[in-house]
Amino acid sequence: MPTERLTFTGHSGDTLAARLDLPDGPHLATALFAHCFTCSKDIPAARRIAARLSAMGIAVLRFDFTGLGHSGGEFRNTTFSSNVADLKLAADALAARNMEPTLLIGHSLGGAAVLKAAGQISGIKAVTTIGAPFDPEHVTHNFGDKICEIAETGEAEVSLGGRPFRIRKSFLEDVAAEKLAPEINALKAALLVLHAPLDDTVGIENATQIFLAAKHPKSFVTLDSADHLVTAPEDADYAAEVIAAWAGRYLDLRPPAPPPGAPEGVTRVAEADPNGFLQDVNAGPHHHVNADEPLAYGGTNRGMSPYQLMAAGLGACTSMTLRMYARQKGWPLAHVAVDVLHDKVHAQDAKSALDRIDRFIRRIRLEGDLDDQQRDRLMEIADKCPVHRTLEAGARIETELMIEEPA
Repeated sequence: MPTERLTFTGHSGDTLAARLDLPDGPHLATALFAHCFTCSKDIPAARRIAARLSAMGIAVLRFDFTGLGHSGGEFRNTTFSSNVADLKLAADALAARNMEPTLLIGHSLGGAAVLKAAGQISGIKAVTTIGAPFDPEHVTHNFGDKICEIAETGEAEVSLGGRPFRIRKSFLEDVAAEKLAPEINALKAALLVLHAPLDDTVGIENATQIFLAAKHPKSFVTLDSADHLVTAPEDADYAAEVIAAWAGRYLDLRPPAPPPGAPEGVTRVAEADPNGFLQDVNAGPHHHVNADEPLAYGGTNRGMSPYQLMAAGLGACTSMTLRMYARQKGWPLAHVAVDVLHDKVHAQDAKSALDRIDRFIRRIRLEGDLDDQQRDRLMEIADKCPVHRTLEAGARIETELMIEEPA
């Protein structure tokens, strides 16, 4: 996915660093991502979610809150309210580019921030929270016995995730004053709540409270064994899949007409994991599958292999062709199933022992009150399916190098 680095001015006048992940194809909508407390825009879960959404035509802006990551300013001077202010300014920066966000995504305290900010940003149609607290003050349990020191002296150093941060009394006072129930109840957007039952940082009861406070449309999906930061690749991938599928129901994702020479539009394949072989395969904003390799071949087995996808195309085309023919004839074909097996075998006319060809074995099951002549005719029709003909005749492949401008 093309990524553009950009900056905008935060609530305190400091420069905030952001990444705008853009679709390879048409831009259909924009999302704004708020990271977890003391995290950054570049955590793996944020990257995976951004990649998945951009693949379906949704640009994603993820930025570092004041004093974190690559953003300027001092974290010690920030509060929950200042995070909400930064979110609104990020939305303004997108609006200045004619990319007004319609989807907000927030992780942990970032989730609480998007719930607070949603009613203050015009045009928001959908909001997603990941491991978010119902009460922003919940974050203070991370401060342990330092809370008393902060209250007494006005400031103390706290270790969070193995890193030191200065927390001021103003932060404690600000989160103590925040109550999200009214904002959640007044939310005029669809809500998706993602939470892991085993989250030992923000308990699952927070998801219940958020869900109960919201009006419909609302959805809750468990992240099963994921940790709070959704660090496991398979968990981040699952969260990304759920958000993408859910958002497609509430955002207006209408792609433009297909380009000349591609009547079915563009099928776009992009790496989802540069350390393995996982691929995002998209045909427009609404159709997505994963492609991968088996574990034995160095993959993670999170999707069909390329040859399995090819076999799926042959099987699907065969079944559709048989259904179309039976429907036209008015024949009592109740059900079609096609098994496809693939292997490489020695060619009969091979010039050497190394010459091999691809063999697809297609096993067709026809159900219904069909006579022998009808079954025989349907088996003949199976050989006339377009994908079958393409595989038998071969195809011409033209390859073009697309030059991407540096971000």
